[in-house]
Amino acid sequence: MLLPLFIAAVGYLLGSLPFGYLIARAKGVNIFEVGSKSSGATNVKRVLGAGPGNLVFFLDVLKGVVATAWPMFFFFWQAAALRHTDINSATDQMLEILGIQMGVVGLIGAIIGHSYSCFTKFRGGKGVATATGGFLVLLPIATLIAGAVWIIAFYASRYVSLASIIAAIALPAAAFFLHEQPFLQYFALLIAVLVILRHRANIVRLLNGTENKFVKKKEISQ
Repeated sequence: MLLPLFIAAVGYLLGSLPFGYLIARAKGVNIFEVGSKSSGATNVKRVLGAGPGNLVFFLDVLKGVVATAWPMFFFFWQAAALRHTDINSATDQMLEILGIQMGVVGLIGAIIGHSYSCFTKFRGGKGVATATGGFLVLLPIATLIAGAVWIIAFYASRYVSLASIIAAIALPAAAFFLHEQPFLQYFALLIAVLVILRHRANIVRLLNGTENKFVKKKEISQ
């Protein structure tokens, strides 16, 4: 039990790195006091512009990639080493499965850390970018499909929240049709549910017609 706890703790600390807050602070802005009061890339981009917002998005995605990839690499490396021995091949297959499971543990820790960072009094973002980074490692093709769905939904509606919700639903659907491992299909479905729950206030505003459409910062000033 100590190993999953360690991996989850490392993932949490990685996810807790408050890039959105720090980059906004460098610009003299407390991101928790403006816009949607979230440290996510969308709020940073809305408040500070495309440059800082895109940087935050990249760094938040990177948190998910690292938190997921390092435990997978460790177990895959162990499995590869066993293939050069006389040990039963079932052992290296078990290590590969365990690596995927521990990658999921690391990603869960990162998503929680991003959403409830210990460095910012347990405030953060919605975790979509960090989850995207992790799924790029776990389910690369399904994640790219979900990303394409996000782009289409966003440019059709200009609502980041709606695009995120639709893409979250598209991810487990794509994983199912691509016949990915059932464990990863269920995990993608769980994350989709969590993303929807994290956007419940946005859903209410969408239904009421009060959700703000995304416009570039320079457009706001005109």
